[in-house]
Formats: sequence, structure tokens, C-alpha cells
Amino acid sequence: MTRSRRRQEPPTSARILTTALVAAVVLAGCTGDNDGKKPVASPTKFTVPTAGPATGLGKTEGALNLVAPDGYVEAGRTDQAADWVTPFTKATGCKVEVTLTSGPDQTASLMASGRYDGVAATGDVALRLVNQGTVAPVNTALVPGYAQVAPGLKDKPWYTVDGVRFGVPVGRSANVLLWRTDVVRKPLTSWGPVYQANSPYRGQVTAPETPMTIADAALYLKTARPDLGIRSPYALTEAQLDAVVETLKAQRTLAGGYWTDYRQAVPAFTSKRVTVGQTSLAIAQLTKANGAPVQSAVPAEGSTGASTTWMLGAKAPHPNCMYKWMDHVLSPTVNAQVAEWIGVAPSTGAACARTADKSWCRTYHATDEPFWAKIAMQTAPLVDCRDGRGTTCTSYAAWVEAWKRAVG
Repeated sequence: MTRSRRRQEPPTSARILTTALVAAVVLAGCTGDNDGKKPVASPTKFTVPTAGPATGLGKTEGALNLVAPDGYVEAGRTDQAADWVTPFTKATGCKVEVTLTSGPDQTASLMASGRYDGVAATGDVALRLVNQGTVAPVNTALVPGYAQVAPGLKDKPWYTVDGVRFGVPVGRSANVLLWRTDVVRKPLTSWGPVYQANSPYRGQVTAPETPMTIADAALYLKTARPDLGIRSPYALTEAQLDAVVETLKAQRTLAGGYWTDYRQAVPAFTSKRVTVGQTSLAIAQLTKANGAPVQSAVPAEGSTGASTTWMLGAKAPHPNCMYKWMDHVLSPTVNAQVAEWIGVAPSTGAACARTADKSWCRTYHATDEPFWAKIAMQTAPLVDCRDGRGTTCTSYAAWVEAWKRAVG
């Protein structure tokens, strides 16, 4: 397997460190990720590709070119135990190459080239790829592993449009409210201390440094400010987005720092520089493992989460290999490997019997559907609200500008 960019190894070889790093990237998203190129524009009105999915598979083509965030395509180079590429190549003859992507704009640009067979699309970009016509419908009957996907992950709006599936989900994870119990004596039940100007934790609050944090603030305002009429934290009108910006400006006065990955989030909590804030569930687990007295919860308002979907390129040069890959990552053994490496719940219940950590699925709520009912899963912000309001919502590009206004 070859890569366009070598994986940056974390400071120790412990799997949980790599886990937290990748999970942070998946849940948080990135800013300025397009390498200076102009982002690929999406149509204002949501459109669905008219071409139908494949009806059968042919002979594998011997090659597979993928786009993915770091950690989704592993061949044992970082850790010999993390290798689901070598068995795939041996079984199918498809030689895997991967181009690593750092965020939604770069992902959209790469897939627009038409050179790639598939992409591990995070929730903040998957629908955008559908709207741009750069991914194709997937016939999940040709992906036997899809039958084992958890009910709470099937036919979800971040990869399914009008009943047409555009990929297969590899896992899911949630954001949580995390606090130091030696400072915060009573369990927190609301996001209020993270956003309210009168928070008793001024200067001690942390949050992800990404435009997608807008959705977290919007979810809080959905309950705190019902007058705003927020339906979905990912489908905001200009007025709603402006209200979120004001809330984030207030949060900025509370912040003891923002984080982009575990290397910032964990030390902030262990050093007591921050005492409360939003992290991924993987980072919360890592912070506990590092000895900090912390507790986490999903507050009454709910929380946000993310699921990454393997999608088929609309002009895939090697579609048969891509279909084989999608089935491969859903097999119980590989799905377990991916979940533990990335720091998420596996997408199939069968994977729970194959995890190295036998408590993994309990910790990450793999089959706990009541838990996931409280999680607003990440969906790409688009101008088309996709809920009957027409083209009155705001795009990811608008969110990037709003984030700049909010935090400077």
C-alpha cells in the first residue's frame, strides 16, 4: 500500500493515543483544509444523481485508489496490529493506494477530480459529495456486510437521499461534556456552563477549534432559545447562524483554550488549565486513562456526533474493488479493528465479539440505540435545508466565515 502523505505518529505507541487523535479529527472537522485551492462549489438546490447503482459485480480490477482521513486505511506501518489492507489485497488482488485528507474542502476537491474509487467521507462532507455528483449510489445488496449494520445507522440522512444509499457507515461516535470532578462538585446536566456568560468557569472552558462547533452551540440554543426556531443544528438560516455566532462570542470570553486534537485537549484537563468543556468520547476516555479526575455525560439538550461513510466515486476507475472494500470494512474482524483504531463504536454488532478490548462496545455504546437517540449526527451544512424550507439555509462556506467572526 502507498500513501500520498505519511502518518504522523503520536508520541507513544499506545493505541488509545492514536485512537483519540483520529476521533478528534473525525468529530471536530478542520479549518483551512483546502491547501490554498478554491473550494468546490455545491449546487444551491440539492440534486440527486440520476444514474442507478450497479446491479452486479465483475472481476476485480487489481487496484483501488482511496481518499480518507488519517487512520482509516492501515497496513501495519504505524502498528503491526493495525493492518486490514494486507488481508484485503491478498483476498481480492486489489492493490490499495490512499490519499490522506485533512477536512471537507480538501475531500470535496479530491473527489471532484474523478480519479478516486472511493472516499471515507465524514459527516460534514458526505451530502456535499452527493450534491456535487462526485459519488455514486451504492447497491448494498452487493455489500453483504451491510445487512449486519446497526439499525440506528441504516438509511440515515447523512448518506441516504430519497431512499437511495450512497455508501456504508463504518462506525459512529459522540461528543460529550467533560469536567474535572475535583473542581465541578456536582454532575453537570446542561451545556449551559460552556456557553452562558455568567458561567462560574470563566477562563476554564474548552471546545473544538472548528466551524462544526457551530452545530454544538446551535443544539444548545435549540433548547435554550426556542424562539429561534432551530429545527436541526446542521440546517441554520442566516438569522439562526447569527444568533449562534453571538453565543460563540460569549463562549470565547469563557475559553481557557480551544483544541484540535488530543495533544491539546488532554493536557489542558490533566494540568487543570481547563475544568469543563466539550470533547469526543475517545478523548474523554484518554483523559481518564491519564489519571485526571474527570466525568463525562450527554447533557439534557443532547449532543452531537459523527459517522464516517465509505462512498463510491461517481467515476470510479475500479468499482469492483471498491465494492469489495466496502464489504471488507464491514466484516466483523475488520470492523472491530477499525473501530478500536479510530476510537468509535463499530457499525455492526457482530464486531463486538471481535474487539481486543472486551468492554469496548459498552464504553462506546455500540448497540445502545437509546443513547444514540440523544445524539444529533453530523450532516453537511447546505444552502438547501432539505426539510421543506427550500434554499434558505447556510452552507459550510458560510459556517467557516461565521466561525471566524465568532472566535477571530
